[in-house]
Amino acid sequence: MSDAINELGETSKTGLKKIRRLPPEFSILAVLIGIALIFEVIGWYVVGESFLANKQRLSIIVLQVAVTGIIAVGVTQVIITGGVDLSSGSMVGFIAMVAASFAQTSLNARAVFLQPEYAAFGLDWFIDSSPFWPLLVGVLLGAFLGYLNGLLIAKTGIPPFIATLGMMVSVRGLAKWYTEGQPVALLNENFAWLGQSFSLWGFPVPRTVIVFFVVAIIFHVALSYTRYGKFTYAIGANSQAARVSGIDIGKHLIKVYAVAGLLSGLAGVMLAARAQSGQPNMGVSFELDAIAAAVIGGASLSGGVGRITGTVIGTIILGVVTSGFTFLKVGAYYQEIVKGAIIVAAVVIDVHRQRKKSRA
Repeated sequence: MSDAINELGETSKTGLKKIRRLPPEFSILAVLIGIALIFEVIGWYVVGESFLANKQRLSIIVLQVAVTGIIAVGVTQVIITGGVDLSSGSMVGFIAMVAASFAQTSLNARAVFLQPEYAAFGLDWFIDSSPFWPLLVGVLLGAFLGYLNGLLIAKTGIPPFIATLGMMVSVRGLAKWYTEGQPVALLNENFAWLGQSFSLWGFPVPRTVIVFFVVAIIFHVALSYTRYGKFTYAIGANSQAARVSGIDIGKHLIKVYAVAGLLSGLAGVMLAARAQSGQPNMGVSFELDAIAAAVIGGASLSGGVGRITGTVIGTIILGVVTSGFTFLKVGAYYQEIVKGAIIVAAVVIDVHRQRKKSRA
């Protein structure tokens, strides 16, 4: 009898170990499912219809979060190093303007590159050109701005908060200066293709969403299985130990911020293609949503902790919450209040987790 009890006890311990070894994303996924089910139940009582059984609503959710998600993948890597990037939203606005100007049609007599100051440099060649050019210019410009962020942090030693805050203000000013605050419109159809949807099993799938998931997969692999990822986690976990082990921290931080800038540039291009215009105020507060998605997804603001899969789920959680409140006809002001409360709650949980870990 005692042997049977002992065997049962060992089996229970093994089961508990397996449960404890489950990836942290399972708990975040459970939160997502719980939130979706809550909106489903409330929806039947308040609105009289289903929240989940609506293809158009689900399509809108993933479309809304795709651009933020692309940014969040880059921001997550910055947070893992123990830094922060406040400039990503402004980069999206500026790069959307620049990319849109490379995709304008000759039918627009007021196209940016048809103006004398730009045509004198031969930039009118890009009018009615391939969508390859706005895409290339957008990602390269984003990588360059991110490189400047990393360079400021690595070479001057100023906190990432200050460096990226300065970049946020400066780049937003550039977005307004570029066309003196005027929107960039009348883009060619080839560029619009990037932001359009295609049908998959009768379900409309925006190309922006495909780009988001491809980017997430690429950087999940990079962080999990490459030296780039190992260095990123090592710097965030203990920068002094990383330096002693031979990691060039400054050089690697520049890489991480350049990658974050590149992804912000890609997000700006996709947003311009989807909206078929470039607006100076595009991307406002996107950086906050990206940081929130990363933190909700399990990234620690202390550095050294975070996974792209968690960020993807965190991004979808934000989209479900926003769509759910809109579905229930809750005012936009209340939505912002609840979103802020979710962010604070995620940070509180992270702080509690870090304290518990340090005590252990």
